[in-house]
Amino acid sequence: MTQSAYSPPTWGAWHTQDGLTRFRIWAPHYTELHIKLNDARPVQLNKTGSGWHEISLQCAPGSRYVYQTPHGDFLPDPASAFQPEDVHGPSEVIDHNSYSWRALHWRGRPWEETVIYELHVGAAGGYEAIIQQLDQLAELGVTAIELMPLAEFPGNRNWGYDGVFPYAPESSYGTPDDLKRLIDAAHGRRIMVFLDVVYNHFGPEGNILSQYIPEFFRTDRQTPWGQAIDFTLPSVQDYFVDNALYWLNVYKFDGLRLDAVHAIFPQSWLRSLKDKIRAQCSPERYIHLILENENNDADLLREGYSAQWNDDAHNALHVLLTGEGEGYYQNFLNDPTASLVKSLEQGFVYQGEKMPSTGRERGQVSSDLSPTSFIFFLQNHDQIGNRAFGDRLTSLVDENQLSVARSLLFLCPHIPMIFMGDEWGTKTPFLYFVSHSEELNKIVREGRRKEMASFKSFNNIAEADKIPDPGNPNTFQMSCINWKQKREKPYTELYEQTRELLSVRAEHICPRLAGCKALSSHIWGIGAFSVSWKMGDDRILELLVNFTNSSIELKSGYQGIVLYRSNASVHDVNTRIPPSTLIATLREGAET
Repeated sequence: MTQSAYSPPTWGAWHTQDGLTRFRIWAPHYTELHIKLNDARPVQLNKTGSGWHEISLQCAPGSRYVYQTPHGDFLPDPASAFQPEDVHGPSEVIDHNSYSWRALHWRGRPWEETVIYELHVGAAGGYEAIIQQLDQLAELGVTAIELMPLAEFPGNRNWGYDGVFPYAPESSYGTPDDLKRLIDAAHGRRIMVFLDVVYNHFGPEGNILSQYIPEFFRTDRQTPWGQAIDFTLPSVQDYFVDNALYWLNVYKFDGLRLDAVHAIFPQSWLRSLKDKIRAQCSPERYIHLILENENNDADLLREGYSAQWNDDAHNALHVLLTGEGEGYYQNFLNDPTASLVKSLEQGFVYQGEKMPSTGRERGQVSSDLSPTSFIFFLQNHDQIGNRAFGDRLTSLVDENQLSVARSLLFLCPHIPMIFMGDEWGTKTPFLYFVSHSEELNKIVREGRRKEMASFKSFNNIAEADKIPDPGNPNTFQMSCINWKQKREKPYTELYEQTRELLSVRAEHICPRLAGCKALSSHIWGIGAFSVSWKMGDDRILELLVNFTNSSIELKSGYQGIVLYRSNASVHDVNTRIPPSTLIATLREGAET
């Protein structure tokens, strides 16, 4: 495969084969900076203009270093490639040319083949534990694993969204080469690897950028997580553009999931990022860029982003299944069935309408977009972990209804995503956990209880005290997945259902997704509907869905071959949809 020429990141330490390491940092706040390398005396960096400080030194990989400010503070590199002693320790020089890649001819897979498996590296047991699961994931039908954020965070337990070193993979998970081994092993099994990156904020502990580069942040704008990053500054833009290219070209990730991009200002930077990634990665590679975007900005999808996590589809289905209506779920209480059908046909439910929870308009028209522009999921780390006890749908919903929901997830033309353990229906919770300093842990604990107090179940002290403490190590341990569980009853049956569904998707749906568009829908009542799509080869895919406990009688029978029926125990009569059943059919296209 032809490789595009990769330019080292503008920031940070870059080790070359001649033994030299270039150290470079943007710190316009200071007239001078020094670097202390291992036990040597500090050496002043050369100021090269526009706030940059740079020096090249002879040093071996594994060398530790810190920068010294004029105030005498010794601080790690904000573009550190590795933090072996956590966020407050020195940075380490890494030789990225030393790893010998095995899957040399890997170029990725087309987006239409994507089936995403989201996982948390720590709760999954670490890089090696994930490698041990790759054969089964491939056999299951998973084509991409998506790692929750890896940027170095304080301590060794965190979801990853409190990262403060975007270039340094979390040291408690292993070394940079350990991460590369995981990616290489996945590629050897034809599994793509995506990384969740956080460009909208830094965590509250160990954020050294705010200490000695205050220009990095805006004083006039806040995000829900603190000061907004100043994306109007070229050096700040370079920091994150280079970071994206670093993960894609140095670590060979196949794509990125950009967290909460609605908190990035100006939004024009997102277009620039996408263009630079496309220009500076090999054109022979499949590079996929995924958004999380509360604003439902359909224009970003029209302009080249691969897809967006579709919270609207999830929320509508969740309300339909559980009847819950607090928080953001109240926006889908009015008619969750109609909302779900609209999302299956058009992508977003909110395309400029006002949300009842806020009274403000949200979203853009998305009906012209391909179904593959939307990532559909029954749950993810957020939707589970933001519940007080991290409970999954397996603990909330009848298994018959869940069977229908799984079938809808995997057989509709949207890109499916599952969270680790979903494939066998685990009840293991995924709780919110951190490992900050004790003082900050206390603030997080109190903030968590205050947040949950807005829900009726936790609006008194006695109930709030039952919420697991995010800083307690047991909270993390309770969230760790047991991979052996999927081989035990009753989980084996659900695992086999997932494998069968993904086999049907791979054979009959994925090859027809290019050029697919929604065709028609019909709603019989609450929880009972049909949706059809005209596929790329002009055949008609139709899903007849019945979440209810009653049969749906059809005036005329459904046509075509039955690709799948979720309730195999019920005799196939094509004039009705039995209770708690999904039927997927494929027929020759006669409609326009």
